[in-house]
Amino acid sequence: MNLGRAGAALLALTLSFGLAGCEVTNDIGGAGVSDDSGTKSDYDGQLATKVLDTLSVKGRSATTGYDRDEFGTAWKDVDNNGCDTRNDILKRDLTGEKFRSGTKDCVVVSGTLDDPYTGDTIEFTKEKASEVQIDHLVALQNAWVTGAAQWTEEKRTELANDPLNLMAADGPTNGAKGAGDAATWLPPNKSFRCEYVARQVAVKAKYGNWVTSGEKKAISGVLEDCPDQRVPTSKAVDVTKGGSSGDTAGDEATEDSGSDSDSKSSDNGDDVETPGAFCSPEGAKAKDSDGDALTCNVKGDDDRARWRSAD
Repeated sequence: MNLGRAGAALLALTLSFGLAGCEVTNDIGGAGVSDDSGTKSDYDGQLATKVLDTLSVKGRSATTGYDRDEFGTAWKDVDNNGCDTRNDILKRDLTGEKFRSGTKDCVVVSGTLDDPYTGDTIEFTKEKASEVQIDHLVALQNAWVTGAAQWTEEKRTELANDPLNLMAADGPTNGAKGAGDAATWLPPNKSFRCEYVARQVAVKAKYGNWVTSGEKKAISGVLEDCPDQRVPTSKAVDVTKGGSSGDTAGDEATEDSGSDSDSKSSDNGDDVETPGAFCSPEGAKAKDSDGDALTCNVKGDDDRARWRSAD
């Protein structure tokens, strides 16, 4: 049948309207549809290898314009439960936790962390808060160079506070990771590597970040030893008690020149900073979000100045 130019144009227009209402599905059986925040939520519990194959592969963008502030104020109360993200994650991941009186079981002052990155047991206290840090599994700087530079601040803030992307870790080990991806850093605890990369894959799939070719190769290499590894479900990483061990988080994320610096340098003791975040100059004073005194200093084998609890 010869439709002619006018008929062909009309047919194309009709098809375009028809397809506009169709839902495009991906190759792991979920609908490739985003929620109102622009993040995908259809990968819960899927095989990590299959979710990995849905990610685009590109080179890193430039770090131009990257700043921690581009991801919103550190540790906001994004779920409006009255506690900031930092304390939500501490409460989720520590065992035997104790709370500051008068805070309605919000401010965690002590507890025990079974550190997934080293396999060690760490006793957390507010006085030594930087010894347990909250790692962004997909570092914020890495997120920036794999798509987040083009996002709205609202979406970046969601990523920075998403329990899926937060995990408690030994402070020095987290500092060694910096802003590295799986191609440059993996947890020393080899038994946790499968779950670690699966979480990274889940985060990047949810928010639409891409991976580099080297990153994909490294993740695929880890998953060869655990082909049945699945990305976590939303329930497993929820901030309410009952989340699975290993799918949980701790205190501060710190990555600069390879780190997510969660604070600003300050000489003003009234400024709010994050324990464990890099700072300058040494000797500066501040407070954390709970009102506890902090000092900017170098300690032990860590030769970089960080906000630490004032002893």
